[in-house]
Amino acid sequence: MNTSVKNIVYAYSDGSSIGNPGPGGYGVVLKFTDNIKEISKGFVRTTNNRMELLGAIIALETLKGSQKVFLSTDSQYVINGIEKGWAKKWRENGWMRNKKDKALNPDMWSRLLDVVDKHEVKFIWVKGHSGHEENEKCDSLANQAAKSNDLSIDEGFIE
Repeated sequence: MNTSVKNIVYAYSDGSSIGNPGPGGYGVVLKFTDNIKEISKGFVRTTNNRMELLGAIIALETLKGSQKVFLSTDSQYVINGIEKGWAKKWRENGWMRNKKDKALNPDMWSRLLDVVDKHEVKFIWVKGHSGHEENEKCDSLANQAAKSNDLSIDEGFIE
């Protein structure tokens, strides 16, 4: 895989919910060479963590082929779940965190694990609400989506 700077996709994602659970949404900004793509979607009832995961998933699922990706998010939940191997361990244990506690959001973690395997992904943590331009844009997109009149059902959400 060619790793020159011009062949890197810079992906930014954020998720939010108004109330937790409550209406929620994700926002994504993708940058490749001179191209910028913004994606967002809102849901009637969901959680912040589900939207953080879905933002990262959509950022990666939107890409064609196999790409080298720098994915920036303000969610340590997302980053730690992948980089510390928690999600893989949960999947290997039938989506159990330990002998008695189920892992939360197995549908989202499964999708994220699958799509991360298709790309060469480096996760980068950015502090939320710190003035990081793309993170602020993703936050705005996520919040606008959560407040829109065009909300979808988060099929995997369980109260």
